[in-house]
Amino acid sequence: MKLKTLFWVLVTLLVAVEALLLVLSVYLDGQGNWLLFSAEGLIICIAFYLFFFFRKVVKPMESIAKGMDLLREQDYSSSLRPVGQKEADRIVDVFNRMMAQMKDERAHLHEQNHLLDLLVDESPMGVIMLDFDGKMTMLNRAALRFLNIPSQNELIGRMLEEVQLPLLEEIVRIPAGETETVRLSDAKIYRCSRLSFMDRGFSHPFILIESLTSEVVKAEKKAYEKVIRMIAHEVNNTVGGIGSAMETMQEMLGNSEGDLDLKEMMSVCIERSQSMSRFITKFADVVKIPEPKLSKVSLNDVVTGCRSFMETLGQGRSVDFRFQLCPENPEVMLDTVLFEQVLVNIVKNAVESFSSDDEERIISIQTTVALGEGETGSPILVVADNGAPIPRDTETKLFTPFFSTKPKGQGIGLLLIREVLYRHGCTFSLRTDADGWTRFCISDFSQ
Repeated sequence: MKLKTLFWVLVTLLVAVEALLLVLSVYLDGQGNWLLFSAEGLIICIAFYLFFFFRKVVKPMESIAKGMDLLREQDYSSSLRPVGQKEADRIVDVFNRMMAQMKDERAHLHEQNHLLDLLVDESPMGVIMLDFDGKMTMLNRAALRFLNIPSQNELIGRMLEEVQLPLLEEIVRIPAGETETVRLSDAKIYRCSRLSFMDRGFSHPFILIESLTSEVVKAEKKAYEKVIRMIAHEVNNTVGGIGSAMETMQEMLGNSEGDLDLKEMMSVCIERSQSMSRFITKFADVVKIPEPKLSKVSLNDVVTGCRSFMETLGQGRSVDFRFQLCPENPEVMLDTVLFEQVLVNIVKNAVESFSSDDEERIISIQTTVALGEGETGSPILVVADNGAPIPRDTETKLFTPFFSTKPKGQGIGLLLIREVLYRHGCTFSLRTDADGWTRFCISDFSQ
C-alpha cells in the first residue's frame, strides 16, 4: 500500500509539473522552446518509468497484499487475477493453486469432523469432552443417558466437581490417564476412562464411559445359577436321605430313658436338616423367578393392596408408616404378584435398619408423577426411612450377589429385587441422601 501511495504521489507531482510547463510555455511565448522540449521529454520518460514501475512493482505487490488479506480472513473460495507480469503471474498461479487445495482440504476436514461428530453422538459409549480448564464442553447422548440428564445445557461450562451426580463423583476420583470399573448404588456398572489427546500442542482431556451392567449381570447370573443348582441338588439329596434315615431310626427306638434322649436328639437333627433344606431352597428360588406377566394396574392400588402386610412387618418395632399417594393415580404395566414381593422386601429392609436406640422410626411410601415433555409424566415410587444410613463404601456393593451387611443375612433380598425390577425394565437406586434419609427410588415404569 505504501508503494501504491508513492506511485500516486509521483503521478500527482508529474501532472503538476506538466501544468507548470504549460503555463511557462504561454508566458515565455516561444522563447526557450528547447528548454520546454527538454522538460517535456523528461516528463514523458518519467511517465513511462512510472507506468513500468506500476506494472512491474505496484500492481504485483497490490495483488500479493490482497492474497495476504484473503489468507488472514481464511477466505479460501476467492482467487487472484493475473497481473500481466510473468514473474508475478507465476506467484499468482501458485497462490491460486494453494488456495484451491486449502479449500478442498477444508471441505474434506469439515466432512470428516461432521462424520466424527455423528459417530461420537451415536456411539454406545458415553463421551464427555473437557476444555483445557477441565470444564465440560460436550456430552453425547450415551453420556446424558448414563447420567440421567435430559440435556447437556445444564452441564456445559461446569467443572466435574461442581455437579452432584453419583457417576461424576466416582469419575472425579479416577486419576488422569487411568481406567477403572465403577459400580453405583443403582446396580449399574461402568468402565470409566480419563484420557487425553494432543490439540495444538496441549493435552486436551476427555472421558469415556462404557456400560457393563448387562454383561456383568449376565455373567454373575450364569455363575450363581450354576453354583446354586449344584449346591441345592447335593444338599437336598443328602439332607433328604439323612432326615429319612433318622426318622426311621427314631421310630425303631423304644421308650426307655436313654431312647427318649436319643429321640429328642434326632428330632433336633431332623429339624436342623429341614432348616438347611429351606435355607438352600431360598437360594434356588432366586434362579426360578418367572417372567413377569404384565397387566395395566394402578400404582396406588398396588401399594394399598399390600399396605396391611407392610404395616405388620413394623409392628414389633413401633414403626410409623406414612403413605403419600399422588392424586393422579398413574397406571403402569406390572406383574402385581412379583412387584408386591419387591415392595415387601424393600419395606422389610427398611424396618430392619432401625435400632433400639431410635426414638422416631418412620417409613414413608410415596408415589409421584415426574413432569415430562408429553401430556403424562413418568410415575415414581419412593420408599424412604430415617433408619441407619448406608455407608458410602457399602452403597456400591448393595446389589452384588450374596452380599449382606446383616449378621445372619443371606444376600438374596436385594438380588431378588434387582432381578424382578430388571425384568420389568425399571430404573432404580438405593442410597442415603444428605438429609440422612435412605431412599429406594423406582422409576421408568411401562405405561
